[in-house]
Amino acid sequence: MARYRGPKNRIARRFGANIFGRARNPLLNKPNPPGQHGARRRKQSDYGIQLGEKQKLKACYGMLSEKQLLNMFAKSVKEKGNTAELLIRKLECRLDNIVYRLGFAPTIFGAQQLVSHGHILVNGKKVDRRSFSVQPGMEISIREKSRSCKHIVSAMEQAKESLPEYLEVNKTNFSGKLIAEPHQDQVEALLPIPVNIPVVCEFIAHHH
Repeated sequence: MARYRGPKNRIARRFGANIFGRARNPLLNKPNPPGQHGARRRKQSDYGIQLGEKQKLKACYGMLSEKQLLNMFAKSVKEKGNTAELLIRKLECRLDNIVYRLGFAPTIFGAQQLVSHGHILVNGKKVDRRSFSVQPGMEISIREKSRSCKHIVSAMEQAKESLPEYLEVNKTNFSGKLIAEPHQDQVEALLPIPVNIPVVCEFIAHHH
């Protein structure tokens, strides 16, 4: 599955925010969007605005591939309920994102690596699939052999004390748990940049 491998600072500058939570703010030296050089930006079309919202959503969750997002949207449409709410819930409950939210990694990309490299257990069993869907009641933990890794220890020491209401963490045991399904308003409050989820759903429905 194709993954974005380009310069992440360029993406951060495009959206005007330190979207990936990097320690060194990518906007410090080059605050303007790529290619703009301080010039006024042209007014975007409705299509451009909607496309931009979709790109922002993909960036917020670690540069998801188009295929990953479309698959999640297709599953959301099939389920009973509000499609936007279902989509953002599926994105938020990806294993890599939960690992990031729990503070086991300093960035979403660090969390993706922890999962891919086999450092993460779900209910005591290794899961190395980043897109794994975490369900309420599941325990997410760092495998015992990995608990002395400097980057993991450092991330947990520097992690925010406050967690989303739907998560709990036990730093002593290097573990955490999804205790409830996240709601759309809770998730939107955590995103590094505002994203209009219904607009994303409308765009996907009309253009894919």
